[in-house]
Amino acid sequence: MTSVEDRVRGVLSDAGAHGWVHAKSITPTGSREVCLGADELVVTASVYKLPLFVALCRRFDAGLVDPQGTVKIVPSACTPGPTGLSVFRDPVTLSWRDLATSMMTVSDNAAADVVLGEVGLEALGRTLQDLGLTSTRVVGGTADSYDDLVRDTGASDAAEAFAVLADNDAAKTVSAYDPSYASATTPRDMTRLMELIWTDAAASAEQCAFIRHVLNHQAWFHRIRAGFPYGNVVVGGKTGTIGAVRNEAAVVQFEGEAPVAVAVFTFAARTDPAVPKVDAAIAECARIAVTDLRTGRR
Repeated sequence: MTSVEDRVRGVLSDAGAHGWVHAKSITPTGSREVCLGADELVVTASVYKLPLFVALCRRFDAGLVDPQGTVKIVPSACTPGPTGLSVFRDPVTLSWRDLATSMMTVSDNAAADVVLGEVGLEALGRTLQDLGLTSTRVVGGTADSYDDLVRDTGASDAAEAFAVLADNDAAKTVSAYDPSYASATTPRDMTRLMELIWTDAAASAEQCAFIRHVLNHQAWFHRIRAGFPYGNVVVGGKTGTIGAVRNEAAVVQFEGEAPVAVAVFTFAARTDPAVPKVDAAIAECARIAVTDLRTGRR
């Protein structure tokens, strides 16, 4: 293990979290990388929405879905969540591409389950295989995860299940924390997916440009983006959170430089709804890894 990986491990340890990290420059000849458990299976949480988004855009390319075609959403019938359609009061009609935009920019659970219903698990699996993401699998959407969580905690509904999950004094063994049962990936697979998006290889050039545009407008600034508080840096990514799991996969691009893909997956010792120290650790791990790849120092 190099001094860079040692520093990353120290940051995670100080924050009270286990972590898995991979970073690589997106260049034709770039072979250097930062690795800490980069090939270990980890729980995706809402990072699963990233390959789902790609699968939808590939359906746009194939003419199977019209990106400007509309779908009517009734919020009361949607998957619950803290953002997006789940907090709406009235029915709303959106285009498929705007629905996907909500799914990604504010991690809209309701939008994601509607998109997954259109794409289907089988087609999503084929997309993962086509892209060579052989360590990544999606076993269901957010509603499925909530059903499993209710069952595992013995709760009566999702809200009660999350209250149980947030209790640091309760012993918790839930399938949502186990990559053998939950949707899972590796940090390396997610940086590879980011590389495919940034090089127009995940879908058509038009759709990859759309994906990049949406990722660059993610609303959350408390993880990887917080590591790069500079005006000349663009960070496009997707977060994922459930209980003790806090993740993000992103691309960091300094003006005039090659972009760097970085994925940080964590499992915290505490399960409070907010653990700012772990969020800050994700930012610092990304900063250390990206800085190393930018400067070429080891």
